[in-house]
Amino acid sequence: MQKNITLKLLPSEAADHSTVKSYIAKAATVKASTVSGYTIIKHSIDARGRQPWINLTVNAFINEPFINRHAVLPDFKNVKNSSSKILIAGSGPAGLFAAMQLLELGIKPIILERGKDVRARRRDLAVLNKEGIVNPDSNYCFGEGGAGTYSDGKLYTRSNKRGDINRILNLLVYFGADEKILYESHPHIGTNKLPHIITAMRKKIEDCGGEFWFEKKITDFVITDQKIKGVKTADGSVINGDALILATGHSARDIFHLLHTKKVLIEAKPFALGVRVEHPQSLIDTLQYHCDMRGDYLPPASYSLVQQTGDRGVFSFCMCPGGIIAPAATDAGELVVNGWSPSKRNNPYANSGIVSEVKSYDLKDLRDFEEVCGISKKVLDSELGMMYLQQYVERKAFRAGGGQFVAPAQRLVDFTEKKLSATQPDCSYLPGIQSVQLHDVLPSFIYKNLSLAFKEFGKKMRGYYSNDAVVVATESRTSSPVRIPRDKESLQHPQISNLYPCGEGAGYAGGIVSAAMDGERVARQIALVLKPKNA
Repeated sequence: MQKNITLKLLPSEAADHSTVKSYIAKAATVKASTVSGYTIIKHSIDARGRQPWINLTVNAFINEPFINRHAVLPDFKNVKNSSSKILIAGSGPAGLFAAMQLLELGIKPIILERGKDVRARRRDLAVLNKEGIVNPDSNYCFGEGGAGTYSDGKLYTRSNKRGDINRILNLLVYFGADEKILYESHPHIGTNKLPHIITAMRKKIEDCGGEFWFEKKITDFVITDQKIKGVKTADGSVINGDALILATGHSARDIFHLLHTKKVLIEAKPFALGVRVEHPQSLIDTLQYHCDMRGDYLPPASYSLVQQTGDRGVFSFCMCPGGIIAPAATDAGELVVNGWSPSKRNNPYANSGIVSEVKSYDLKDLRDFEEVCGISKKVLDSELGMMYLQQYVERKAFRAGGGQFVAPAQRLVDFTEKKLSATQPDCSYLPGIQSVQLHDVLPSFIYKNLSLAFKEFGKKMRGYYSNDAVVVATESRTSSPVRIPRDKESLQHPQISNLYPCGEGAGYAGGIVSAAMDGERVARQIALVLKPKNA
């Protein structure tokens, strides 16, 4: 007999296999010896009281042999000689999972990645962190696996209606992720483990006859009769295909420029902009678990905060317990910060983006835009206006830090009081931080909203509003500042029938899982269009 049972256990009890089995037996009113094993269906932490509890839902095997859960690999076909070839621009989650879905459907994917493989990419990240030199095609945003590969691997999503979340998670487990991601309430892989998973996925694509080309930066589209015939790349290649899945990520500004230049319809899209705030992890543990010591059986604590300030919201974004702040710029002269955690989340810092909504009328607030960006303010009225706002803030931050990707920073209370911090706390950001008045760096509406929200956060989470925390600018790549429109049913661009905007960069996803599901959805739609050809 198999039975689903929900348990409420102390952290130490939940960590002990035999103890869990004894509680299962008690709940099922059977002898412990009859419980042959269990699999965890759901795992969450209830830390609302003084004593944290673990809520477990398990599938218990009683009076029958225990069968462990295994990820099942889909039926990937050999597509080496497929009559259809689909170009995929970008190897982030949208591109990778689109390719995987195409393999199942018997269609050959050709992935074009502007950056390098994960191993070579790691060397470019080391140069960025230690020497302050950014490779515009190989960095935290660009390269094999996309932005998620070296920025944490959080898998939590609310996009239940977009696709099969469990399918995405099971595929990740098959390629090397810990089985815990199947049942944890906020699953996370870790930056140290993701590269191996991405490499395994690439190998499967290639073994099945798909193609994976690195350092193939797209510089032009070959368009005839309102159809994509192929793409041109920076090395002079022309690569043809039956359709193009555009999954280039939220930072591919050159692609946005290219679309704009070729008069392919795009739209300015609101996004969120702000800073990254770092506390000692021990402080966040104390605040969230209501105890002086977290102990061995609880993970480093996280938080989720939101506050309405006037006509817009301020909220935490990409919270990284036991994490690191990293330089995520894609061009020289621009400063962007992001956060990541290793799988064990065992660093002494907790950091999170704290960002505010940006609205179209905020573009009028950029009084020194022409001086900072070196272009006419008229461009702010174009479809690229939000992108230029993003770029404006990143350039101001770079200048304020003094170059070499040193980040402008301020202690948290000093930030709200417009007080230059005389000293800075220890910070995980490797290129270093520089004390700066951040109200001179951020647009006034962003600074005002963040200042109000920080004080309110301190009321919701007493101890959060502290000068032990440091504010680091800027967190500006929360999502794409451009949307590439597509038909709701066909998923095709309204002007170019075989162009399929996809994932976070096109404005249709907001993280690894939602981007992966969008990639699969686009691939299935392409297969329907190509069905007569492949019949």
